[in-house]
Amino acid sequence: MGKLTRAFEKKFKDVEDINTTISNFPPGNRWDQRLRLSTNLRSPFLEKFRSLSAPILYKSPDHQPKKIMVTSVMPGEGKGFICANLGVGISQAIEYHALLVDCDLRRPTLAQLFGLTNETGLVDHLQDNVDLSLLIRKTGQPKLSVLPSGKPPQNPSELLSSSRMATLINELAERYPDRIILFDTPPSMAASETSVLAKHLDGVILVVRHGAAPKKDVKKLVDALGPENILGLVYNAYPENRIETFFNKRMKYGYYDNYY
Repeated sequence: MGKLTRAFEKKFKDVEDINTTISNFPPGNRWDQRLRLSTNLRSPFLEKFRSLSAPILYKSPDHQPKKIMVTSVMPGEGKGFICANLGVGISQAIEYHALLVDCDLRRPTLAQLFGLTNETGLVDHLQDNVDLSLLIRKTGQPKLSVLPSGKPPQNPSELLSSSRMATLINELAERYPDRIILFDTPPSMAASETSVLAKHLDGVILVVRHGAAPKKDVKKLVDALGPENILGLVYNAYPENRIETFFNKRMKYGYYDNYY
């Protein structure tokens, strides 16, 4: 993490400076279209999402992260898209299932990405103790399920920071030991509960959109979460004409592990 924390200037511009980047994604069109691309075996996106899931799936068994936060500094950096496609990548591994939990109660996206309704979900469990088995939804993708956020509540910060939420995280891990659980959480600049949630999880994937996030704000978030808890950084929407060069250069010279 040392190179990550030292690389912050005004904006993220030079991807070569970031040693812990997991992967890079070109600007896309519609959300649902990009999600379909990641499930197409002939799509160039597929290998990128497989490389994104590899650092999680192939950790040492003694250090296997199972409860993972996907977050960003600012709204609109693409964390929901990354979370959804990371779930797709994990579910394609032979021995793993993935469960996505939409904790962005103000601006939920996961249900929409998978063509699901968002009438019920996490909020109903936290407020009314509705059983999880009635709220978790199938996506149509084998071994991949989603717990939508449900309708926006009046008190999102209080719900996500509650002991009930902490209990839910542990309950999901105990009930579904074969699943990697990804929590799409609110951006830190727009919500205060991100750091609270991180304390109950095994690690964080931080999504940064190219040219958008001020480096001082990203560094502040990294410091708040703890550099040792950052599993990696996804540098999103990097110009496509630079991606293949970057990937080929890294792979050719054996630096692919530097993404991790």
